[in-house]
Amino acid sequence: MNNVNEQRATIETPIFGSEKMRNSAPTETIPMHPTSPEIAYQMVKDETFPQTQPRLNLATFVTTYMDDYATKLMNEAIDINYIDETEYPRVAVMAARCINIMANLWHSPEQAKWKAGALAIGSSEACMLGGVAAWLRWRAKRKAQGKPYDKPNFVISTGFQVVWEKFAQLWQIEMRTVPLTLEKTTLDPQLALSMCDENTICVVPIEGVTWTGLNDDVEALDRALEDYNARTGYDIPIHVDAASGGYILPFLDPDKKWDFRLKWVLSISTSGHKFGLVYPGLGWVVWKDKKYLPDEMSFSVNYLGANITQVGLNFSRPAAQILGQYYQFIRLGFEGYKEIQSNSMDIARYAHEQIGKMAPFENYSDDVVNPLFIWYMKPEYDRTAKWTLYDLQAALQQNGWMVPAYTLPNNLQNYVVMRIVFRQGMSRDMTDMLLTDMQNAITEFEKLEYPTQTRVAQNKQQRVVGKVFTHTHVKAGR
Repeated sequence: MNNVNEQRATIETPIFGSEKMRNSAPTETIPMHPTSPEIAYQMVKDETFPQTQPRLNLATFVTTYMDDYATKLMNEAIDINYIDETEYPRVAVMAARCINIMANLWHSPEQAKWKAGALAIGSSEACMLGGVAAWLRWRAKRKAQGKPYDKPNFVISTGFQVVWEKFAQLWQIEMRTVPLTLEKTTLDPQLALSMCDENTICVVPIEGVTWTGLNDDVEALDRALEDYNARTGYDIPIHVDAASGGYILPFLDPDKKWDFRLKWVLSISTSGHKFGLVYPGLGWVVWKDKKYLPDEMSFSVNYLGANITQVGLNFSRPAAQILGQYYQFIRLGFEGYKEIQSNSMDIARYAHEQIGKMAPFENYSDDVVNPLFIWYMKPEYDRTAKWTLYDLQAALQQNGWMVPAYTLPNNLQNYVVMRIVFRQGMSRDMTDMLLTDMQNAITEFEKLEYPTQTRVAQNKQQRVVGKVFTHTHVKAGR
């Protein structure tokens, strides 16, 4: 009876008057006794309290806002496992409808009722699936020709997202990288082709390069490949990594040819949880035709009550994101997506213009082709500055903003840049607040008598590599 009374007293105690709140959260072993849900909730909630609020996280590409109905719909599906198609057949139908919608946005020529595509957990898995399909098609052809198939490679720019490095290592496929420079800020088709050979499984252009926000010229690459494949007898295809651009270009630049309208584009991957406007955990990959999706990528099981065939690296996956994507397609429609993406672009261009006017900074590119951009310190300012962009990142973080500073890929690694991603939920008013906080931070930095620790470290690093900024830099886009 005493134990019951003690438990009741514990449960009825105010949260911050409870014994649990006087003890550290568990780190190594599971607690011996249960905790009331109110206290457990508060303890977990408090762990995340000091973090940047998601809408102020301008580093992430991932959606941080959905309306109340979308959130409600997804919360109600939190216990549904998509793969249980016998129990939840309508979820599988919704996923197929989403694939159809995206395939048609990307001008799929396939006439089948259900287009060839697959659900993924983020664009990383979608990239993997596109890459694996290209590899298996190449391997099957080499086997049929009686040729070696042990040294596959693919070609991509140094602006690749880390998933492609993972793909290369996990599948033991050589990744050949085309360097980016200030003169060649996107994938150079001729340099890409110079790295191709009979073992090349595909070339991967990027629409919405993570590092810079720019787009590779897929149409120019397709033209170059047409000539190259005709001369060599190869049939090297294109997989487009459109993690960001896949949901931007159809709405804001519908006449631009980057998708299945081009001959050698056989697959496209994208991220539903970026500019697809769905909370994290969703990616998609679509093939031009079912014949480009190797049979070996389809796996069947019958232990869930029926024979289920699935394409993907993961098996179990949440259904909530599928419902969220289908809801967004219905709720927003083409015009709604266009309005949201247009607003994000307009605000990005406004911020691009204002940051370009700030004395210390120069924008990397004259153009904003996706709702994100990067900038760096002007070389003449950088030489005498007592602070760095890493200091600005820290100062902004004190006001809740997360604006990342980082170095560019090889060949440009001495350029420290900052990037902002403008997503749904970032308004003009919030942008003005950010710009004000930036200018206030710069004003304080310019009062410094001595260099910051990061400035000392950065200067030392630049001396080590012997490449301090020069007067002869070339601005991208000029």
